[in-house]
Amino acid sequence: MKRFLLGSALLLAAPSAFAAEILAPAMPAHTPAAAGPKLVEPHLHIARSNVSGRARIALTFDACMGEADERILSTLVSERIPATIFVTARWLKRNPKAVAVFLQNPDLFELENHGEKHIPAIDKPVLVYGIASAGSPDAVRQEVEGGAAAMVASGIPAPHWFRGSTAKYDLSAIGQIRAMGYRIAGYSVNGDGGSLLGAAVTEKRISSAKDGDVVISHINQPTHAAGEGVAKALVDLKAKGTEFVRLQDVADTGDDKTTE
Repeated sequence: MKRFLLGSALLLAAPSAFAAEILAPAMPAHTPAAAGPKLVEPHLHIARSNVSGRARIALTFDACMGEADERILSTLVSERIPATIFVTARWLKRNPKAVAVFLQNPDLFELENHGEKHIPAIDKPVLVYGIASAGSPDAVRQEVEGGAAAMVASGIPAPHWFRGSTAKYDLSAIGQIRAMGYRIAGYSVNGDGGSLLGAAVTEKRISSAKDGDVVISHINQPTHAAGEGVAKALVDLKAKGTEFVRLQDVADTGDDKTTE
């Protein structure tokens, strides 16, 4: 009986041991696991107004891909609220009507570079939120230059700011992008959680922005509830006497050497 139980146990153990060997082959004890690049998600603040009851805030919106969110765009225009819009080449191609609105309101909108294909501007291979990074310095350069070229081809002035997909970078890519003449736009308030938050939470987050904050939200997800919250928050902030500025209008401070 004992011999039967021992044999059965060996048979049951064998497939698991085989699978473990295939999935996780043995490594020498002294070999370290491969480490990915150190990634940073820089913060950005603007100069405060330092006027009681009149906070100064920079609204920034990413237009990654997809369609324009008219709930947000129409509110910005009707309420005459300035904002900085980061556009990709992909988004520009799909949204000529929204681009025309931006260009017709140069006093409101500053258009800046969000890249060519919405690829994280990281010069080593890595996944960020499931998105493959550029992976090399040449690919980072193409992502930045391709986005800028698409903007100029659409009649937009040459950009001075860059914000990469996922807003994460490695330090060497930051140095490369800065050497190309760009300031890199971080943020201090994540308004809509990548457009995935509900309307009420989004409204609360953005409405709570303080003097000197830079808010990031998205203007390319018209079917997401977050857009409703963004539009309501804009009205909330205006009612409080908020001073809205674009990045080009005011001094700023970014960490991780993104604006130095």
